[in-house]
Amino acid sequence: MNLDIHTTIQTAFLLALAGTLLSILLGIRAIRSGSRLPYFRKRNDRIMSGWRLIFSGVILVALALMLNRYAEPVAYRFFPPSSTVTQTPTVTQTPTITLTPTITLTPTITQTPSITDTPSMPDEVADLFESEVTPNPDAVFSPLQFAQEIDDIYQPVDPLVEFENPVGHLYATFSYDGMLEGSQWTALWYRGSDLVYQETKPWDGGTGGYGYSDWDPTSTDWTPGLYSVQIFVGKEWKVSGFFTVAGEPPDPSITPSPSLTLGPTRTPKPSGTPRPSRTPQPSPTITSTRTATSTATITNTPTITLTPRPSLTPLPTDTKWPTATRQSSN
Repeated sequence: MNLDIHTTIQTAFLLALAGTLLSILLGIRAIRSGSRLPYFRKRNDRIMSGWRLIFSGVILVALALMLNRYAEPVAYRFFPPSSTVTQTPTVTQTPTITLTPTITLTPTITQTPSITDTPSMPDEVADLFESEVTPNPDAVFSPLQFAQEIDDIYQPVDPLVEFENPVGHLYATFSYDGMLEGSQWTALWYRGSDLVYQETKPWDGGTGGYGYSDWDPTSTDWTPGLYSVQIFVGKEWKVSGFFTVAGEPPDPSITPSPSLTLGPTRTPKPSGTPRPSRTPQPSPTITSTRTATSTATITNTPTITLTPRPSLTPLPTDTKWPTATRQSSN
């Protein structure tokens, strides 16, 4: 039984998972049975054995995850993918029933089909070639897979053959072997028979591994229909892939050209309301009055009239005490 690298790694991954499950179950069973033993030494040995089985299961889980994630890319570095035989359809139109006419007409025009099933390199693309390295005629490519996203090692994420609009960025991924550095390679993207996208440049991806071609047009370019991608090395066709786009592309929201919006009309500032006329403060009353005659007569009214101080009233003089009157003696 011949197993490829991918199948072998998947088988090892499943076996590691099965071993993990079995080891954990046996470990739990050993711990439970050991906890019921009456003797300390045996109980301790049985429980330790159970924990060792559980620890082995954890290691197997880590090993299984590493196998699933890293084993295949590492294996392809040492064992490049072998060429995948691509069946090139050769449709030969052979009539099954030949009608023999009673009157034999000598055909004047022989219809020779001009369309072959093997794609050819357009001249306008061949004129863009830059490489002078002779391509390896034994270079091989795997069938193309189409996806809207790829991972770190150029593997398609959820590959499909039919996409619903809006499609967005699309990748055509493949594996390859036998390529020469610097040889010209080309990817042509067709919608029906119309060439809608092309890329051609010298090869810089090593002799074997994984690669991709991608196209990221505007949303309106993904019109519904059958699309194909053709890979060439030099002018030699290597592989083709097909996918379908369904649904109408989203109409770009038509943004009306902005009408000239007059800048905000400047609101005239309120006309200067005349400030309230300053009410003249009452002018200081001038005590001096002016007559209307040419000669002003100023009557000075004294503001303070000096009141004479009261004259000093003399204090009353002291009344002398009566002198003693002598009485006459008898």
